[in-house]
Amino acid sequence: MIQIKDQLVSLEVLQNEFVCNIGKCKGACCVEGDSGAPLEEDEAQLLEEELETIKPFLSAKGLGAISNQGPHMIDRDGDQVTPLIDGKECAYTVFTKSGTAQCGIELAWNQGQTTFRKPISCHLYPIRTKRYSTFEAVNYERWQICSDACALGEELKVPVFKFLKEPLIRKYGEEWFEALEAANLELKKMEQKNDLTK
Repeated sequence: MIQIKDQLVSLEVLQNEFVCNIGKCKGACCVEGDSGAPLEEDEAQLLEEELETIKPFLSAKGLGAISNQGPHMIDRDGDQVTPLIDGKECAYTVFTKSGTAQCGIELAWNQGQTTFRKPISCHLYPIRTKRYSTFEAVNYERWQICSDACALGEELKVPVFKFLKEPLIRKYGEEWFEALEAANLELKKMEQKNDLTK
């Protein structure tokens, strides 16, 4: 683990490689899973406040799910999440003609219709964060549907944290990310030193 402020960052975030390959997975992370996208409290509030400007970018099924369940809900684990359509895709998911899942919230954001880009949990994936009483865990989550992204990351030699630079800065700030980069460099030096002494 690497500690930056009150975040404990798994070494897998630095050592594993990942580049989203949406051409292969078709945005399966918007469809698979037991519940909707995790939301922070301010994100749930934003969805309520800006729902009307997001609605034109959603599907009829998505709008129906939101009408029945609300713009956000509590799942069985007690977490605030987005609602699902028939227990499958997130209610804010829309599909291209080729069947690729897209985030309707982000489509609205791209058009300047909302200040909410998309849930930070989605933007950060495959990093998952969890807040505890004295620290926040920042972990890399492996999921079979992302096997093509792992393969592409290895091919291009892009670590998870570098692929997710933008959302990490969005959540923690520039200074935090620079500290993570510095910690990664120190880790590399230590690994090289250990290799030389073997």
